[in-house]
Amino acid sequence: MSQRSADTPEQVLKFAPKDKQQQRDANDPTDQAGQALVAMLQQAATLSNDNCDRAMMLAHKLSVELRASEDRVKQLQTAVEHYEKRAARAEQWLQRIQKEVEEKLIGPLAATRREQGAFH
Repeated sequence: MSQRSADTPEQVLKFAPKDKQQQRDANDPTDQAGQALVAMLQQAATLSNDNCDRAMMLAHKLSVELRASEDRVKQLQTAVEHYEKRAARAEQWLQRIQKEVEEKLIGPLAATRREQGAFH
């Protein structure tokens, strides 16, 4: 087979003219245009496949990054929940301490002042 046959897909070769007629009509503008179109189609297919491959690689890379980001978000959400619980417990302790201070220190001190004020 000729070099052109080796580079041309089998589906295209089915419709290509036979070798004898091809040699006879090598200068025919229709054949030249057809060959040019087939070459452009092959080039377009190659470019399309290359673009598809690049897009698939980028999609895979972005998918991996997205999964990593989602994992990090889950970790951060867990940390936020942990610290929210700690903050709530700390707030409860502060309220308890405030109540104890008021009952044990401020209350008796205020009562003592009232008693002293009544004597004066």
